[in-house]
Amino acid sequence: MIYLDYASTTPVNQEVLKAYTYVLEKYYANTDSLHDAGLKVAELMEQSREQTASCLKVKANELMFTSGASEANNTAIKGSAFALQHRGKHLITSCVEHSSVDQTMKQLQELFGFEVTYLPVNSSGVVEAETLRQALRKDTILVSIMALNNEVGSINDIAELAKVTHESSRAVFHSDCTQILGKQPLTFLPDIELASFSAHKIYGLKGSGLLYHKQNVRLVPLICGGQQEAGLRGGTSNAPCNIAWAKTMRIAFDAVTEAEIDEKMDEYSRHVSELNQRLRLGLAEIDGVEINSPQDATPYILNFSVKGMTSEVMLNALNHYGICVSSRSTCSSKTKAPSKVLMAMGISEERATHSLRISLSHLSKKSEVDELLNVLKEIFNDYRIK
Repeated sequence: MIYLDYASTTPVNQEVLKAYTYVLEKYYANTDSLHDAGLKVAELMEQSREQTASCLKVKANELMFTSGASEANNTAIKGSAFALQHRGKHLITSCVEHSSVDQTMKQLQELFGFEVTYLPVNSSGVVEAETLRQALRKDTILVSIMALNNEVGSINDIAELAKVTHESSRAVFHSDCTQILGKQPLTFLPDIELASFSAHKIYGLKGSGLLYHKQNVRLVPLICGGQQEAGLRGGTSNAPCNIAWAKTMRIAFDAVTEAEIDEKMDEYSRHVSELNQRLRLGLAEIDGVEINSPQDATPYILNFSVKGMTSEVMLNALNHYGICVSSRSTCSSKTKAPSKVLMAMGISEERATHSLRISLSHLSKKSEVDELLNVLKEIFNDYRIK
């Protein structure tokens, strides 16, 4: 099998898995129990929170453990919207967000009377600062813009967008950082109030996420019923998953100190950039292929379309050869509608229904990229002959 679908999920690092299993078997007490066993598990969980916060360069009490980025997105958006609705009910997001953001906004609009503005993106798939500035109003209370697009790899200038937001309104700024974590430094975190993360995108456990929230940000809890997570998320803590976060962060970068993390991230990026360029050059040799990802997108994601072959046909053909790729966000994989991201970029409906997403990792190899290109050429040639 050749796995080139890392934007969907990553394999669990074996050290993370061993640590998780060990904690699951040995430290099974409830973190809110007052006996020694419970206190020990609570201590380990807080140590993980502190170490994870150190990797992200934030404060430990600004991190909330969640079941994943979708819950973190829901908590950030609904929690702040409900808490700030006395100041206004206008929300802003983009038209290319992950479904957990898009559907949350729609629910707030349809069921709770909020007004949502969906910002367009330019041909590179990013939100322009001036577009956001013109949409901001006195009653705008929240802006939510993803850092890195999960379908085409476009990178938003979150620091600039947050600056515009804070200069022109009293709104808080949230960013879905699920795809950017581990791919480049999160230098913009001090500029925003809320950010969402997921462990399974960086070789960690599924069902494990984080919400970064600045201390001064008010949130209405979505899950009531306990004192856990400073009263913001009731329910017995998933201690094994939460404790595994610190190891996940360290192992993802094969580093411990902040300097080592940045250095390792650069090393991974250089390797993936070489693979991305190799893939772009190879695709350019195939008649009918059009690349949809902008040149300045993250090298970890490459989206392209093939004239005359739908996404479904290409996916099935590649799967026959044991090659795993996607056509869009996995959370929207079962719909046959054209990609809303590509359509928003001004790409034709035909190209949008004939697209594939290749997502790479530092684990990816040149031989895998070469095999993908060879198989694609064979598939296209056979299809056209038929």
